[in-house]
Amino acid sequence: ILVNTGDAHIVALDARTGKVAWDTAVTDPNQRFTYSAPGLVVRGKIISGLQSCEFFYEQKCAITAHDARTGRELWRTPTIAHPGQPGGDTWGNVPLMFRAGADNWITGSYDPPLNLVYWSTAQAKPWTRAARGTDGDALYSNTVLALDPDTGKIVWYNQLLPGETHDMDEVFESILVDSGPRRSIYKMGKLGVLWQLDRQTGKFIDARDLGYQNLIDIDRTTGKVTYRPGMMPVLSQTIDFCPSTAGFKSWRAMAYHPDTRAFYAPLLLTCQKGTFTDVKKVEGGGGLGQGRRDNYFHPESGGNLGELAAIEAATGRILWVTRQRAPFNSATLTTGGGLVFVGDWNRYFNAYDISSGKLLWQNRLTTSPQGFPITYQVGGRQYVAVPVGVGAASWGTMIPLMLTPDVKRPNTGNALFVFALP
Repeated sequence: ILVNTGDAHIVALDARTGKVAWDTAVTDPNQRFTYSAPGLVVRGKIISGLQSCEFFYEQKCAITAHDARTGRELWRTPTIAHPGQPGGDTWGNVPLMFRAGADNWITGSYDPPLNLVYWSTAQAKPWTRAARGTDGDALYSNTVLALDPDTGKIVWYNQLLPGETHDMDEVFESILVDSGPRRSIYKMGKLGVLWQLDRQTGKFIDARDLGYQNLIDIDRTTGKVTYRPGMMPVLSQTIDFCPSTAGFKSWRAMAYHPDTRAFYAPLLLTCQKGTFTDVKKVEGGGGLGQGRRDNYFHPESGGNLGELAAIEAATGRILWVTRQRAPFNSATLTTGGGLVFVGDWNRYFNAYDISSGKLLWQNRLTTSPQGFPITYQVGGRQYVAVPVGVGAASWGTMIPLMLTPDVKRPNTGNALFVFALP
């Protein structure tokens, strides 16, 4: 059993006894790197991405491969372009020490026929261009990377948001979908844009904007992003933008269903009035450059934080939407029985019809379902399991408490619930 720890170790446990087989420190323990997601086992290697990369050190966030039997490091691919290397000039004159970010919060995906691993990165740090000291693209932040799992070589990359400057991550899950001969990779990040790339070449195919964000325009022929007038932050000046830094679509993963050829995305309908600040440039310092944040309901939300949207993959057309005051608080899970499962802040675990969006079943639990529901079968009987608890990223707690104080949940009750068909 391979475990990525909060202090940037990878630990191998004997599955029969629990004995530690090996324990590898991936980074200097004094430099505050962490893991927030498990590794991906590919061809005898465990491939992992580091997080907590907002601090100023010479060592940078990276994707690494370790021998799954011994823990020996096999390769390391930094996610920050170094001076003098390909992409290094996209940071302008910023010294390597002060190039930060491009975290890897989410486990990557693997395509065996192409023998490519897909890993995505978060935004550059500090969040704004003004605080970073460059107007450049800041590679390889907010980028989809296709890596050779045997060598760590970058086979192709596609930067979705060059020079991002509002904390709008595109780091989240990659969904690999084949439509005829076309092999695609789909992404959706905080802006609520469904990106489609060719997963063999990285070529841009399309971007379908759900229409809720007000920060950027996208050329659907080339994928080029331009910021709208007045939307470039100035340090310590209030800016009003949608979505909030929590994002419309964030860590709560969407799911795909091959029958409807649609994605099912849990969304959070908030905007923000906020400020961004400078960050002192000293070794070991760093940070996000986060100032005041005042969140409010999106103007089209109708007073609802939660939205579950069914989005047709080929066109980006919305097939159906269901909204509720409580935010959806888990990833979605689709099943062959025509259901999409999702949990919410109000303690409900719900099952909707994938074609109509009709609520078919729900069960109220001890506290909020969150994380990633799964389904499995034992002895011919199907089960659905969901984790329930109160730990989450700050926006997962802060925004509901602020905007929907009438929707309450207990601060205890962490559990794992498993349901079964009759």
